[in-house]
Amino acid sequence: MQGKFRSLLMSALLASAAFHAGGAMAQSVAAPAAGNAAATPDNALLLTVFLKHDQSRPLGELNAQLAKQGFYKAFPPAGIEVVSWYVTMGIGQVITLRLPASRLREVNRVLEDTAWGSYRTEFYPSYDYKAVALAEHNKAQQAAQ
Repeated sequence: MQGKFRSLLMSALLASAAFHAGGAMAQSVAAPAAGNAAATPDNALLLTVFLKHDQSRPLGELNAQLAKQGFYKAFPPAGIEVVSWYVTMGIGQVITLRLPASRLREVNRVLEDTAWGSYRTEFYPSYDYKAVALAEHNKAQQAAQ
């Protein structure tokens, strides 16, 4: 189990480093097809995306721009799991996706191509720690008895 945890941690860290190493400039080369890569316990990461509304423009104008850019047609890409999708007042939309690390660039490109202009974006890659934390909790509870 510890080996899987390390693998998940390394995948998340590498994805985060690759994401941040690209700087703030948009990429101009189309992403290669990711195929049918699916999130599995040894390659999955969670990506929380903040889509912050441009509050200087009316909602109808923002929605028209999203439609023109094909946001809802392209996002989320096929095969990417939506864990949650909320509207947070004063911020915009907060979306959590589960995806294989190899598809991180694809998700980023879809948002660059379809959401920019209506939203400012922030990304927070993470990994699922629940099973590890609960196992540690159970072990500590048993040791205390």
